Amino acid sequence: MTDTRIRLVEPAAEISEADVARLVHAFYGRVREDSVLGPVFEDRLAGRWDAHLDKMVDFWSSVARGTGRYQGKPHVAHRGMDLDEAIFARWLALFEATARDVCSPDGAAFFADRAQRIAESLMIGLGVGPKALRLPV
Repeated sequence: MTDTRIRLVEPAAEISEADVARLVHAFYGRVREDSVLGPVFEDRLAGRWDAHLDKMVDFWSSVARGTGRYQGKPHVAHRGMDLDEAIFARWLALFEATARDVCSPDGAAFFADRAQRIAESLMIGLGVGPKALRLPV
């Protein structure tokens, strides 16, 4: 019999605040240089990059370390950005590559797993992709 249970990737005990900050800063450094993602983010964050990085460190610290520092609403923050499946796929690929480059293998697996879940949730809520939530008008 095949085991069909979902495999949950648990937080790696060794993920520190320094690891979170290093991942966030490395990832967004790559985003800013990316020919597709750079303009999308720059359009939204021009002049506010430092505040965004601080917020993303809080977000990923809450995800990875359970700190509860992030108090935002990601679905609201991403509304009206005209995002599509290709943007999400590119974001995920770049995030996962960055995690592999700057984190331990367990840490990278954890971050990749959570990023996949977050992207899927955002896509559903924002009406992007095949699982998109389509409410009657």
